[in-house]
Amino acid sequence: MNDHLQPHDEDWVAYFVGRGHSDPQPLAAGVEGAVYRLGNGVVAKVWSGRGRTLDALSLIRQVYADIRRHPLPFATPQILATEEHNGTLVTYERELPGAPLRDDAGNPPPARRLPAYETDALLTVLRGLASVPGSSAMRRLTVRGDDRPLWEGHTRFPDALAALLLRAVHRNGGALEASVPGLAGLLERTTQALHALPTPPVAALHGDLVPSNIHVDEAGRPVAVLDFGFFTTAGDPAFEAAVTAAIWDMYGPDAERHTAELTSLFATSLGHEEEVLTLYQAAYAMATYDLFGPDESDGHFRWCAALLNRALSGH
Repeated sequence: MNDHLQPHDEDWVAYFVGRGHSDPQPLAAGVEGAVYRLGNGVVAKVWSGRGRTLDALSLIRQVYADIRRHPLPFATPQILATEEHNGTLVTYERELPGAPLRDDAGNPPPARRLPAYETDALLTVLRGLASVPGSSAMRRLTVRGDDRPLWEGHTRFPDALAALLLRAVHRNGGALEASVPGLAGLLERTTQALHALPTPPVAALHGDLVPSNIHVDEAGRPVAVLDFGFFTTAGDPAFEAAVTAAIWDMYGPDAERHTAELTSLFATSLGHEEEVLTLYQAAYAMATYDLFGPDESDGHFRWCAALLNRALSGH
């Protein structure tokens, strides 16, 4: 999804100079925004559009605070202040330690055999987030692409997710069905299976645990998790594990192998049922297929369609 990262802009560098920061530097770019290092342990995040408001950032600030109240073996974001400039929202945050677990420069695929430090780091992060109870603020968040809080009108995560799928497929389902023959039946079976799930625990979900969003120290230990917001909510920790297994390697030559490997590892190590993980992976594809492009011209769309076609074929 690197094609969808918000680019840095020299106008923002000049803006931060005008705000009294002597040497602001572009630091990182994500789906949710671009980050600039301001010095003295502070960074500024320039959020991407989609109608965010200061009230929405206030809610995210509360979610960050809810997460930070619980002891974790890695740091998470802390918003110090928010502002709006020419219709764009900016947050000032503590700079988080470490470096991205994998350097995405040039989009190199991961090794065919995932290194142990990567899988160990993923297990540490998944266990840590699963230990943070889902809060009322997390339940009020809207996931990317949707028009209402995920939990609105629901008391169970699987039911809220099933309702999201119906809304998501309604957005642009014709294009998806052209790439996924049998989509209607798969959607019906997926939503029915979600409704049939036992009521799961409710924990903090990040929703986008790709390598650039996990920072590690020199020994490969996770020291920070950042860039919440893409699919952040309260929900079943199995959903986090399922999505992470699917998106850790999306486009490499061994992507399907890695997804299967991580799905099996997370089922065994975290106590999730593998069938539930594959159900959640199909749900994620239906929920996010058109968030970066409405048809096969977009890489994420193609990835979601391929995942759903494998679900239809039973692979």
